[in-house]
Amino acid sequence: MAILLGSIADDYTGASDLANTLTKNGLRTIQTVGIPDAALDLPDVDAVVVALKIRSVAVADAVSSASAAYQWLQRRGAKHVLYKICSTFDSTDAGNIGPVTEALSDIAGGGIVLVTPAFPQTGRTVYFGHLFVNGQPLNESPLKDHPLNPMHDANLVRVMARQSQGTVGLVDLTTVAGGPAAVKARLDSLRMQGFTTAIADAIVDRDLETLGDVAVEMGISTGASGLGLGLARALVKSGQVPLQAGTTDGAMHPVGGLAAIVAGSCSRATLEQLEIAERSMPVLRLDSEKLIGGSDEIAAALSWAGERVAAGPVAIAASASPETVSELQSRYGREASGHAIEAATSTIAAELVARGVRRLVVAGGETSGAVVDRLAIPAFLIGPEIAPGVPILRTVGSAQGDMLMALKSGNFGGKDFFATALTMMR
Repeated sequence: MAILLGSIADDYTGASDLANTLTKNGLRTIQTVGIPDAALDLPDVDAVVVALKIRSVAVADAVSSASAAYQWLQRRGAKHVLYKICSTFDSTDAGNIGPVTEALSDIAGGGIVLVTPAFPQTGRTVYFGHLFVNGQPLNESPLKDHPLNPMHDANLVRVMARQSQGTVGLVDLTTVAGGPAAVKARLDSLRMQGFTTAIADAIVDRDLETLGDVAVEMGISTGASGLGLGLARALVKSGQVPLQAGTTDGAMHPVGGLAAIVAGSCSRATLEQLEIAERSMPVLRLDSEKLIGGSDEIAAALSWAGERVAAGPVAIAASASPETVSELQSRYGREASGHAIEAATSTIAAELVARGVRRLVVAGGETSGAVVDRLAIPAFLIGPEIAPGVPILRTVGSAQGDMLMALKSGNFGGKDFFATALTMMR
């Protein structure tokens, strides 16, 4: 299986977001969970998205995992590899976006790397190097209160520079509007001046198409799903994609079984979605402090679900307000509290699957990663889009048998996302 486009995603929800974007734009795509085992039979596809959990881990671990995934993709013929990051540039001054980008660039032979988290379809735009979220500067958006990676600077040139060894330049909107030739000339100029990465502006899809035309000719790039859109359209335009591209056979065959939602995200969007869900299904809100303290909160949640799930979908949420999360982190430590909640939600999800749940929606990037790892799912086929950035996923090679899942980044989806997702998952 030779592939045209490879990607290394820094978390699982971001991976499904990208896989969804590539599929919508004409590429047959599969999402793997980590580097696949040699025994896993993957279908013929144009793109492979390798989902990793490296957004918030130690820099050395992130670089090692991403490098191994890059080499695996290279061996399978990937002509270009996109390092897929969050469209809100979730990171700290230590990384991991800068260090991983530089490590992959070194493996690819050096040069300058084009970087953009822009994805206008989800309200993420970059203008003169500054990231806006639904029109708000990043540092004024809800991301300023992110429990793991609070974002306090909208200037991505500065953010990237603080976590990189090399120098960071800018490809501004005027240059992007000049088309691929203008972007190439700007990148060549920056490279000659010694710059190693360049943040690129984009405010509409046309800008992403221009950046995709340029990036596809390079070894690697770094960006959100918006850059994936540009890369996919460039490959389709070049005629390299077969006519049957964009389809994933068997992705939506009904699976039946019970349905459930497990939420660990503390984003405002997810909290509001849970409030709406309570109007149509039972919702249990877990006590995060009890989960951290190691009480029998998990057993109580499973007993509660067991009494209700046969009658219809249920939702179990460890989500809390940013203020509550901050208080717990100050009391127990950020890493310890986060690990405890991830362990609890993944245990609950696994037990629900063991009891017959075959349609599962998971909210939150870290929660999704913990659940997928606990279930040991090796790969997903990509089904229809539930909301921008969130497709239905069908498991491949899972010991639990066929399942339909949705992995939702905390900030994604409309107010009625949960009900919509379950209606589409049969």
